[in-house]
Amino acid sequence: MGLDAYVNTFGAVCKAKYGERLRKLTIDAKFTCPNRDGTLGRGGCTFCNVASFSYQQKETLSISEQLQQGKARYKEAKPKLNADKFIAYFQAYTSTYDEYQVLMSKYDEAVKDSEIVGLCVGTRPDCVPDNVLDLLASYQHKGVDVWLELGLQTANDKTLHHINRGHNFACYCDTVSRARSRGLKVCTHLILGLPGETPLDYMATLQAVLAQGVDGLKLHPLHVVEGSTMAKVWRAGRLPLLTMEAYAASAGELIRHTPKEIIFHRVTAYAKKPILLAPDWCGYRWNGLVAIVEDLARNGGQGTALARP
Repeated sequence: MGLDAYVNTFGAVCKAKYGERLRKLTIDAKFTCPNRDGTLGRGGCTFCNVASFSYQQKETLSISEQLQQGKARYKEAKPKLNADKFIAYFQAYTSTYDEYQVLMSKYDEAVKDSEIVGLCVGTRPDCVPDNVLDLLASYQHKGVDVWLELGLQTANDKTLHHINRGHNFACYCDTVSRARSRGLKVCTHLILGLPGETPLDYMATLQAVLAQGVDGLKLHPLHVVEGSTMAKVWRAGRLPLLTMEAYAASAGELIRHTPKEIIFHRVTAYAKKPILLAPDWCGYRWNGLVAIVEDLARNGGQGTALARP
């Protein structure tokens, strides 16, 4: 059995709602980040090199052109699925970090496509002012399925400082409160394996996030990519990384402690070489996922730990 048998997945939820699994079409809208442009710092978070997480445009394309290319690639790869519903995913860097009119123009260009039924906006907790939340809520009022994706990574303020995030957990809590008060769905990104953290820290982060209220989660293993600050530490032999088995066990335990109504958008991640430096298992799309499914099959699926006496 696959992940859907044990986890409330984003794909399954979309299929139930729309009759098909929705493909996220990644958009590079040429945003930057306050942790790169000097507002908060330079060099970004210690783990960051966005090229390992998103499709990189080789030329400057408009948002509409990127969406058309993405749809064409998907329809060519999956011709039998007859897919006609997609999500515009503003993923690269901080996708709420610009002037209001610029943001509105870019989001408008994405949602005007008749095949776009959803809008996912990835950002940092400290870059979401009220007027941007109001803008996102306005699309939802028009029938667009909107998700605000917040890169928290950990609720541990000491770790957040160590990885140069530039914000604390209280900032995340404030943004979640303001977003959900407007009816916006929040998906929170968490990284397992950050320096100095243990499975107890992962669980503490999950509990803190659940206490604030959340609609979706993404779990990622820490992996080292070329161009990141962590690459230097790893090359010096000072950065221990999770094995696939350890990651699967920790991810499985977090899933078991997550209420069944919360949607998992992702439970692992991978990167491509040569950008990926380590661990090697993160270079394969399915290995980590299979290990997690095996753990869930052995020990129970989403929410089962909450049902135990």
